[in-house]
This record gives sequence, C-alpha cells and structure tokens, in this order.
Amino acid sequence: MPDIGSFSAAAAGGVLPALAWVWFWRREDSAHPEPRRLIALAFLAGMVAVGVVIPIERAVVPYIASQTLLFSVWSTIEEIMKYVMARLTVLYRWENDEPIDPIIYMVTTALGFAAAENTLFLLSPLSGDTLAQTILTGDLRFVGATLLHVLSSAVIGVALALSFYKSKRTRRWYTVAGVILAASLHSLFNFLILNTPETHIFRTFGFVWLGLIGLLAVLEYVKRIHPTVKKILVKKVSWR
Repeated sequence: MPDIGSFSAAAAGGVLPALAWVWFWRREDSAHPEPRRLIALAFLAGMVAVGVVIPIERAVVPYIASQTLLFSVWSTIEEIMKYVMARLTVLYRWENDEPIDPIIYMVTTALGFAAAENTLFLLSPLSGDTLAQTILTGDLRFVGATLLHVLSSAVIGVALALSFYKSKRTRRWYTVAGVILAASLHSLFNFLILNTPETHIFRTFGFVWLGLIGLLAVLEYVKRIHPTVKKILVKKVSWR
C-alpha cells in the first residue's frame, strides 16, 4: 500500500509532464486561446475518464481470450470514453467556435487521461521497487503512451475540425470515422509494443513522434479553414 509520499511523487510524475504538454499544445491556438477554465475542465474530464474506463476494461477481460484482441478492445474503449468526456464537458460549449478548438480540447482531455493513467503506473514502482525503475517507467510512459494518447485523440479532433462548417449529418460521419481511426492507431501501437523486442522499443515510439510531426502540419492547415461564404449576385432592376 503506497504511503502519502509515494502517492505525491507518483502524482507529480504523472501530472506535471502532462501539464507541460498542455502548455505546449495550447500555444498552437495562441491567436484565440481557449479559456483556462475550460482547458482545466477538459484536463479533469480526461482524468475522470480513467476511473470510468478501468472497471469497463476489467469487465470485458473474461470474454476475450486473445491478448491482442483484448488490447484492441481496451484501445477502443479508451478512445470512445475520451471523446464522450470531452463532448459532455467542453465540446458543446459556444467557446468551441473555430476548427482548431476541438483539437485543443481533445488533446487536453487526452493529456488528463494520460496524467491519471501515468500516476497509477508510477505508483507500483514507487511503492516497492527501485528509484531507477521508477524513473525508467516514467520516461517510457512520458515519451510513449502519453504522446500516443495525444496523437489518437488529436485524430478525433482533426475529424471534428475538418467537418466544423459542414452539416450536422456530415459531422457525425466524420466523428465516427475519427473515433475508428483513433482506436485503430491506438491498437496498432499496442500490437507493436507487444511484439517488439525491448532493444527496439524506442523505434516504436519513433512512429508516434513522426505522427505528431504530421499533426503539427495538419494544425497549420486547420488554422486556415474558414466558413464558406456564398456570394449572392443581386441584380438591380430599374422601374420606370
């Protein structure tokens, strides 16, 4: 059973790096930054999502024999729950008023999820094993799983951004496609982790970094999305 000191250290190791990433991604919307209270709300929603996800993931374990399939199901559950929590707390608000906003909110929710998840992962080493193992676990979580959550949730945010000015029906299809793609990416990462030797594990993390570089490029495109203005030509008719 971890003591207060161990829990505080695990919380700091899980939350502080995630907050640093929140600061980084929020700067991508520096022209019209989202309110801090909504950023905080999205972050907390992501943390709460972990508490919702864990019992669901435990409940499905007895029904799935394959480890690969189990991790895929878990990935899908996590991506759906992150989106649901973001939708319930921030995505429906009027402040979500430009295409880049849903990306920022989805990324922030993902970082809250990663912060809570990383805290739980760090609690085990801190409560019984060496400090070196704790640091190694934290580093791997920081560069790997945390960024994976960012990338996968950002995919959903991009889908919302690309359909921002489209019809309600089209936005729904984009959202479904975004969740499916996010879950697929998450599942692929888990598959690679399970089947990659430890000596090559950072190669797998490298794919995540490449994905994030691509995400930054997509953000620049999203910033240039504007509503379509239909020009109506009005003919003046003079009556005599």
